[in-house]
Amino acid sequence: MSSGVIASESLSFRYRLITLLLVVVVAGMSQGLLLPLLSIMLEDAGVSSDMNGMNSAAMYIGIFCTMFFIERPVLRFGYKKVILAGITLVTLASMLFPFTQSLAVWFVLRLLVGVGDSSLHFATQLWIVSSSPANGRGKYISLYGMAYGLGFSLGPLGINLLPLGRAVPFLVPCLFFVTVLLLVLRMNNEIPVRAAKGAAAENRFVTTYRAAWFVLIPGLLYGLMESSMNSTFPLYGLRIELSQHWISLLLLAFGIGGLILQLPLGMWSDRIGRKPVLIICGLVGSLAFFAVPAAGSNVVLLLVIFAIAGGVVGSFFSLGLAYAADILPKAILPAANVIASIHFSIGSIMGPTLGGYGIRYASVHTIFLFLGSAFLVFALLGFGFRPRRKAEAAG
Repeated sequence: MSSGVIASESLSFRYRLITLLLVVVVAGMSQGLLLPLLSIMLEDAGVSSDMNGMNSAAMYIGIFCTMFFIERPVLRFGYKKVILAGITLVTLASMLFPFTQSLAVWFVLRLLVGVGDSSLHFATQLWIVSSSPANGRGKYISLYGMAYGLGFSLGPLGINLLPLGRAVPFLVPCLFFVTVLLLVLRMNNEIPVRAAKGAAAENRFVTTYRAAWFVLIPGLLYGLMESSMNSTFPLYGLRIELSQHWISLLLLAFGIGGLILQLPLGMWSDRIGRKPVLIICGLVGSLAFFAVPAAGSNVVLLLVIFAIAGGVVGSFFSLGLAYAADILPKAILPAANVIASIHFSIGSIMGPTLGGYGIRYASVHTIFLFLGSAFLVFALLGFGFRPRRKAEAAG
């Protein structure tokens, strides 16, 4: 292969990677804003915490449902077209929120945002993981996680745009989406590697669970953590008399923690292995979540705890995907991505629902005690997991 061809392919890879990362930044920004913004608007409107939590879960119900059909469009139309469709759907749905406060309409709009968000994330995740070299997979998928963390961290700051008008916080992410859509249009389309003919879809999913059950749990925990922090924590913060300003800053600290440690943890996992990094992060994250109730309304202490918690668990989803790519054949990676995304959706639906009911019927601290317990159980399960080689997984 000539040096000119190599240089051209390298340039194409860099443009694609940068564009996909920008898409993920904007998607993270949109999601990081919508969850706390809508929760606060419903709280101000007098909606109960349990109804608020159930409405927040709509986005993740959309994500969950999408996972049952998204693999086929990606295999048929390619990554690029699915990303474009996802961006368009999220943008159109987000623009409609300011025009009504109907819980039913917001539920439907959140479902549509979930479908679009899930579509573009599935395609970008799979495209990055499948095209990355094995010895740098942790680094590249960590860049994906960093991009999402950056957007997700900046998103809650949009709450402060509310005084400028109800529509302003919704329109700003839409403008960013239009910009990245234009960049995606310039990319060359690609289609994932297909499984061998005659291999039943059910067999691929069973094989994935059998060979990689442990690496699929991080998706569940990440969804549980993310939705709880962005839907339930604003309610928790208001209950312990934190201002909206401090709530947005604490969510920012949580996101920045994940942003700072995302790449170092990914590179560390390339060196010593994904499993020990996931176990250590699970243990530290568990301790951090257990410490939140003890901190009370001490914002300085909460800032430190949130930065630590976000730092160690913010990489969970991306590290889980990298681990799956390490131990599974490339032909069943789409199935692993589907399962991981379904787990993410289940966790995301559980988070605001459990948080809302927990605040109303149990204790305001319920969600942090639950998160601490979940990450502790995961870390302990890790000691018993023995990954199979790719050849065994394919068999």
